[in-house]
Amino acid sequence: MATFKELEDHLRTYIIQEQSDAHNIRTANIHKYNNLKIWMDLSKYQQPHFFIRISISEAVFSLSDCSKINGGLGYEERFIYKWFGRIGTKDKLKELWKTAASERSNSVKQDEENTQD
Repeated sequence: MATFKELEDHLRTYIIQEQSDAHNIRTANIHKYNNLKIWMDLSKYQQPHFFIRISISEAVFSLSDCSKINGGLGYEERFIYKWFGRIGTKDKLKELWKTAASERSNSVKQDEENTQD
């Protein structure tokens, strides 16, 4: 099973590689991608989605087609769309969504059971 950390590393590597292919690697600010973060928050959006934070920018994307729901990443958004289109990325994100939804469902059931006791 994929993890958020693996996807973060994959996206970080992808962005750096794309920038180094387009420009001289010396001009790329690769350190800004050290804090790249991917997560899902089922309490904020009911539809399948994923958040991405790069530096101080943050955006939410739909898991179905990578359309932006909220926020913005500036020029780096183009890398997110390309990365999402790579083989396996969408499937790994869907797997993480299913796991998160299942864990949330189990947590809600457990809370309801504890309330009834």
